[in-house]
Amino acid sequence: MTKILFPVVALAAVAGADCRAAAVSVDFAESKQPIRRELHSSGYAPKMSTIGNEGQEIKELNFHSMRTHDLALVNPGQRVVDAHFVFPLMHLDASNPSNYYFKATDHLLGRARSIGLDVFYRLGTSIEHTGTTHFNAQIPSDIDKMVETFAGTVRHYNHGWADGRKWGIKYWEIWNEPNLNNANWCFSGTNDAVNAELRRKLFVELFVKSLKRLKGEFPEIKVGGPALCWLEAPYVKALFDGCREAGVAPDFLSWHYYGAKPGELMWQAEKARALCDEYGFTDCELIVDEWHFLGKGGFKALRSNDPVERESAWTGPDSHNGIDSSCFTLAVLAQLQTSKFSQAFFYGCRHTGAWGYKDLESGRKYKVWYALKAFGQIVKECATLCESTRSGTVFAFAAKSSDAKTGYLLVVDYCGNGGRVEVDVKNAGALVSATVLDHERDFAPAQAERSGERLTLKKEREGSAAFLLKFDLSAATR
Repeated sequence: MTKILFPVVALAAVAGADCRAAAVSVDFAESKQPIRRELHSSGYAPKMSTIGNEGQEIKELNFHSMRTHDLALVNPGQRVVDAHFVFPLMHLDASNPSNYYFKATDHLLGRARSIGLDVFYRLGTSIEHTGTTHFNAQIPSDIDKMVETFAGTVRHYNHGWADGRKWGIKYWEIWNEPNLNNANWCFSGTNDAVNAELRRKLFVELFVKSLKRLKGEFPEIKVGGPALCWLEAPYVKALFDGCREAGVAPDFLSWHYYGAKPGELMWQAEKARALCDEYGFTDCELIVDEWHFLGKGGFKALRSNDPVERESAWTGPDSHNGIDSSCFTLAVLAQLQTSKFSQAFFYGCRHTGAWGYKDLESGRKYKVWYALKAFGQIVKECATLCESTRSGTVFAFAAKSSDAKTGYLLVVDYCGNGGRVEVDVKNAGALVSATVLDHERDFAPAQAERSGERLTLKKEREGSAAFLLKFDLSAATR
C-alpha cells in the first residue's frame, strides 16, 4: 500500500458512504457521453460597477451561460433587463424604437459576454417583496402590448433593431415564478392567494400569446418558461392546455428547486418529462433555472428576526453557506450530467452576502465558490464523462480530457458518517494530485491511500467532504 499526499484536481461525489467497503467505482476506459457544459450555468455575471473583481472571479467558475433574472436587483440604480425599465411607459407605441431604453442592458450583457458567458434572457420582471402593494410585478393591464415589447426586445438583441446587437440569443423565457403569491405576477392591493385561478388564467394568456408572437417573427429562437417556484403539475397542465388549444408548443419548460436532497431534482425531471410527453410536447426541453441548497428551517430561518435562528441558518457546517451546502451542490452537478435536463442554472446572481459566493464585509469566499470552481475546472478540461456507479447516497463522477491523457475524479460525501471514503478506480494510471474541501479546508492537499485499484480518501471529521483527484491516464495499463 502506498500513502500519497496530493493537491486535488479531480472530482467524485459521495454521500453517506460505509467507510469499511468500496462506496463507488469508476472506470476511465469506459466512455459514457460527452460532457454537457450547459448544465453548469448560473445567474452570476459581472455587475455594472467595475469596483471589485467579480468579473474575474466569475470567469474562474467557467459557467456556460448566465440567466438575466434579478440582475436589476444586483445593479441598484440601473435600468436593466426588467420589462418596466426596457419599455417604461406602457401607453406608448411598442413599434417605435425611441420608446425603449436598452443602453444599460446592452452594457451589462456585453460585460457578461466578454468573459465567455452565453445569455439566457428572462422576459418580465425581478421579484418584488412589497407585500400586497406592487409597482413593477403587477399583471400587465395590456397583455398584447406587453407581448409586443417582448418582440421588440428580441428584435433589438438578435436583429440589430433600435441601434441593437446581433447576438443570436437562443433562449427567451416568459416571466418568472408566476405561481408565487404577492411577489411576481400580482394584483396590487390584494392577497394573491384568493385570486389564484384568475392569475393563472391571465398568465396562460400571456404565455400563449408570447409564444405565438415570438416564434412567428423569430422562428430560430427557443421560447418557454415559466420558471415556476416549484414543479407544480396543475399549473403546468393549465399552461399546456392553453398551448395545445392555441396550436403552439413550448420549446422548454422551466422551474426552480430549493432543497437538501440531491436526487430530488432528477426525480422531478422524470416527472416533467412524462408530463410533456403526455401532451405530445416530446421536443420540449426541461430547464431548472434556479437551484440551490436550502437547509434546516428553510427560507423562514434565513430571513428570521431571531438572531440565534438566523445565525444558525447562515453559518456552520450545515448552514446555507457551509460545507453541506457545497457538497450538495457538487452532488447535484454530478447527477445533472446524466439527467433529462438540457440546462441548469445555479442560483444566485448577487456576488456578496445572501445568495452570493463571498462575504459582504471581508470578501472571504464561501465554500460553494470553491465547489463551483472545482466543477468548472472539470467541465473546462474534460470532454467525456466516464462510467461510474452509485451506492445509496454515494455518487461518483469521473471525466477525461479529449486526448484521453488526463482524468478527473470527483468524490463527494454529503452528510456522510465515518472517517474515510473508498473508491475502486479502474484504468486510472498515476495519481497526480488529490485535494479536499471540508469545513476547515478549501481544496487543500488530501491524504489518499492507494492499493491496486482501491483508493481510500481520509476525512478529518464525520460529515460532508469533497475530494478532487487528477490522474495521468497515459500511464494506465491497457
